[in-house]
Amino acid sequence: MESNTELQDARLTEMWGELHRNTTNGDPFKPNAYRLAFIDPEFLQRRETRGIRFQLELLKPDLNLMEQGIESTVVVYGSARTLAPNEAQQQLAQARASQDAERIRLAERAVKNSHYYAQARRFAQLVAEYSQSRPPAERLTICTGGGPGIMEAANRGAHDVGAPNIGLNITLPHEQSGNRFITPSLSFKFHYFALRKMHFMMRAKALVVFPGGFGTLDELFEVLTLVQTRKAKPVPIVLFGRSFWQRVLHPEVMVEEGTISAEDLELFHLTDDPQEAWELIRNFYGLP
Repeated sequence: MESNTELQDARLTEMWGELHRNTTNGDPFKPNAYRLAFIDPEFLQRRETRGIRFQLELLKPDLNLMEQGIESTVVVYGSARTLAPNEAQQQLAQARASQDAERIRLAERAVKNSHYYAQARRFAQLVAEYSQSRPPAERLTICTGGGPGIMEAANRGAHDVGAPNIGLNITLPHEQSGNRFITPSLSFKFHYFALRKMHFMMRAKALVVFPGGFGTLDELFEVLTLVQTRKAKPVPIVLFGRSFWQRVLHPEVMVEEGTISAEDLELFHLTDDPQEAWELIRNFYGLP
């Protein structure tokens, strides 16, 4: 005989299957007062249940990561638009064939910036190679935003050496899915940026930030603020691409204007070398 728990699990599976079938067939459930609250999509999407959705987005990845023994991460941020070197070269060849001057200019820029993809991939390989040789409790797992570009490169670097790696993807107006190098059981999808940011920081032992746009800058300043205000423990924050960051950021101006302290400039480090970025992290924690 089936246990009561098994019967309950079977019924829950059946109800979720019904929900999925209706949604897939373009026939969503109509509001129904008698439906169980936790399988009522109309109820769960109400403004008043937003707090519950926050809790679920916090809890689901957290439980999954705990169950898989993920305790410490190295988070890699960077542009979703950075191409792999081979893709950038193909794009340039196509642009030259078109003889379109603007298209050629953009493709040449993509080739120039593609070295960041290769460097992010190499950095992740270094972290993953080290972690593969350590006991589970001492391993550092690469974690990214799960998208293309620099995120894909870092996930790919860990994947190259057979190491598990995390992708924290986000729903956007233009559909986006996790890149193919993320470990499937560690590929998560978020609706709320705030909850995604919390998961970036909850297990982060270091953050490496490659050139990127508004999203990358948002994540960088979030981390800098948390560490500066002692809301988060100090961690290595490495800005990769010295030329880019020296042109984009001018924190010494904030020191001159008195909006930050001179010692705040020590919260981050600049580098152009994957090995140096990894050594900064190793030296910070005294890793063997």
